[in-house]
Amino acid sequence: MEQIQQFLPLILMFAVVYFFMIRPQMKKAKQEKNFIKELKRGDRIVTKSGMHGKIIDFSDKNNAVIIETGAGKITFDKSSISNELSQKLNEPAKPVKEEKKK
Repeated sequence: MEQIQQFLPLILMFAVVYFFMIRPQMKKAKQEKNFIKELKRGDRIVTKSGMHGKIIDFSDKNNAVIIETGAGKITFDKSSISNELSQKLNEPAKPVKEEKKK
């Protein structure tokens, strides 16, 4: 019984690290993987470096995506596409609330 009490703080620390650090990180990685898998031609995207564009083609050989920007066509790795920024770009615009007049 005494041995279990000695290891209890260590076990609790591991549980806290798992539930607050490791598990959310695995969940986010899974979401990004699904996002990249579901990309299709015509999707508007934002890369992690901030480049905005529209997907025009895929390069399976290089695991890349070819996007069209204002400057022309550019090839990026699929891993450089930002899930969060692309979803913000594609979500519908929220209506602006009018201020009440007194």
